[in-house]
Amino acid sequence: MYALHDHVLMKKPHACGVNDWEIIRMGMDIKIKCSGCGHIVMLSRHDFDRKMKKVLSHNDETN
Repeated sequence: MYALHDHVLMKKPHACGVNDWEIIRMGMDIKIKCSGCGHIVMLSRHDFDRKMKKVLSHNDETN
């Protein structure tokens, strides 16, 4: 499962060539930010679940 500030691998790379995205907002929609160029994309949760391959790293923040 994924959570806020996790880095995920998407099925298709971004136009800048990077395939690593950070989840920056979660709700009904999920907002992700490209780790290469900083471009932000908002997807519905259904679309995000279809387009995500795997979680690369989890946020280890313990507050």
